[in-house]
Amino acid sequence: MEIKDMTAVQLSAAIKEGKITVSDAVEASLAAVRASEASIHAFLLVDEEGARARAAEVQKKIDAGELTGPLAGVPVAVKDNICTKGLATTCASKILQNFVPTYDAEVITRLEEAGAVIIGKTNMDEFAMGSTTETSAYGVTKNPWNTEHVPGGSSGGSCAAVAAGEVPMALGSDTGGSIRQPSSFCGVTGMKPTYGTVSRYGLIAYGSSLDQIGPVAKDVTDCAALLQTVASYDAKDATSMKRDDYDFMSALKEDVSDLKIGIPNSCFGEGLDPQVKESILKAADVLKARGAEVEYFDLDLIDYAIPAYYVIASAEASSNLERFDGVKYGFRAKEYEGLHDMYKKSRSEGFGPEVKRRIMLGSFVLSSGYYDAYYLKALRTKALIKQEFDRAFEKYDMILSPAAPSTAPRLGESLSDPLQMYLGDIYTVSVNLAGLPGITVPCGMDDKGLPIGMQLIGDCFSEKKLFRAAYTYEQARGAFGQPKEW
Repeated sequence: MEIKDMTAVQLSAAIKEGKITVSDAVEASLAAVRASEASIHAFLLVDEEGARARAAEVQKKIDAGELTGPLAGVPVAVKDNICTKGLATTCASKILQNFVPTYDAEVITRLEEAGAVIIGKTNMDEFAMGSTTETSAYGVTKNPWNTEHVPGGSSGGSCAAVAAGEVPMALGSDTGGSIRQPSSFCGVTGMKPTYGTVSRYGLIAYGSSLDQIGPVAKDVTDCAALLQTVASYDAKDATSMKRDDYDFMSALKEDVSDLKIGIPNSCFGEGLDPQVKESILKAADVLKARGAEVEYFDLDLIDYAIPAYYVIASAEASSNLERFDGVKYGFRAKEYEGLHDMYKKSRSEGFGPEVKRRIMLGSFVLSSGYYDAYYLKALRTKALIKQEFDRAFEKYDMILSPAAPSTAPRLGESLSDPLQMYLGDIYTVSVNLAGLPGITVPCGMDDKGLPIGMQLIGDCFSEKKLFRAAYTYEQARGAFGQPKEW
């Protein structure tokens, strides 16, 4: 098997057995980047020199028996809103074009302790605001399955890099579906963990009560291995949770006989592409054939998730992005008269249209006279949505739904109608509002040859159940009329 075809866990095993070296793995990844980047543009920065130096360092530790974990020696890509010491971190925005962090995010420290090798930083929607990776100030990323289509967003660069075989795994961040939706569009596996499972220290904030870093990988095993590596309690992050068990790989068993899966009727109504619906329901049949109990039920408050999400996320964004003012770091306008003019011009020239739209919306809903009418109402709706999920999880072990209403749209289609782009997150945002874990697994293709992803949603801290169900489906799907690579 060629290096580029190996999963991360297979690659690390081959390195530890001495069949290949870390340098071989890194060079294969860099060669794949050189071959694909002109057409895909998944990366904003490729650190060839740093990756090669790191490969030699990791190899010595593996040879000395110091690194024995499942991802030792494996190349990884990192979304460009996660701080990396000495490597530019721009959030795909002009306003941070020259920002080089002086510290590593906690997840980067965890990756390095595990012996992973960072290849570079991936493209994204500016400040993670968007669903297509087209709002980046540094050019669009394209879908490796068909370069006339978007990869999804905002973690489109990370998902495209894995789908194109440039790296076996990557880190993304998920505020309203930003890992799960592009994973669906790119035919890879991606997870948004329970809020607080992965440290947000060093993640440049968009919506602090919603953001969560998570893994993107070729398969469920790699996804579990990467989450197991980066998940931890971190005293530096006030929202970090102490968990008793981080051994997610122990859940990789083919057994769903004890699971009851609920399918919300509201997720299969108007607006869902018929081919997506067919693939999702076939996936449900696969799990049913493997022994799971599958049942339809009503999850009524989903309709209110999009407005509540965009009010809360925009309010938090307007507050979080206040710090980018041209004073301390990042872009500063060249010509201005006085301090206030510098603020205005730096922010006007530095932020893109989608970021400005959300800052203005957030500032509006937080303003005097509108705070009660919009923001507080959205918070109450968020609480009601969480209660609705709590009731569902009293009856079901997990919920099965689409990850997106359609396959990847064509480039340029979504930007012309922002409201339509927002509605594309209909199946994912409620998971963030309720702080729940969700995983997307590829489950088929449409007649245009574009991937379709199934989403499994669990109760808080039930990642292991999700991994078990996703793994069972992944192992079974070759026998149910899908090509084995699906």
